[in-house]
Amino acid sequence: MSEPPSRGAERDLFRDTWVRYLGYANEVGEAFRSLVPAAVVWLSYGVSSSYVLADAIDKGKKARDQVPGPEAGRSSRVTVAVVDTFVWQALASVAIPGFTINRVCAASLYILSSATRWPLAVRKWTTTALGLLAIPVIIHPIDRSVDFLLDSSLRKLYPSVEKPSSS
Repeated sequence: MSEPPSRGAERDLFRDTWVRYLGYANEVGEAFRSLVPAAVVWLSYGVSSSYVLADAIDKGKKARDQVPGPEAGRSSRVTVAVVDTFVWQALASVAIPGFTINRVCAASLYILSSATRWPLAVRKWTTTALGLLAIPVIIHPIDRSVDFLLDSSLRKLYPSVEKPSSS
């Protein structure tokens, strides 16, 4: 989650409030994958993806409403804000953490199955707990890695010197 806004800064609904946690819904869904129907996991991806889309639209509107300038500059600013936010959030909030928690849970269930004689229900709940505990550990490294990835690729294509900050 981003740092709290300074006194004069506007509070960002998608980064500075509880709404940010909707982006983590798919990680929670992945952690519970062994205990719930697949439809519940897919629903959690729907929640996270809706968060990503809403944040991208919000950042586009904010870019549109910035200090007026030439119309060409404004539409370029809006496009960059929407694309950067959408790609960053899709990678950092949905794809990479969802895959990571999925693999953590699959590996832990496999290891518990071969290393213990615990009942299946205990192994599944332990896997879910490990998945949930991994979420706060993976967030910041993934965010920083996605920043590096975008700084090294997509953000080099942007037309202006001022780069958006998605994290």
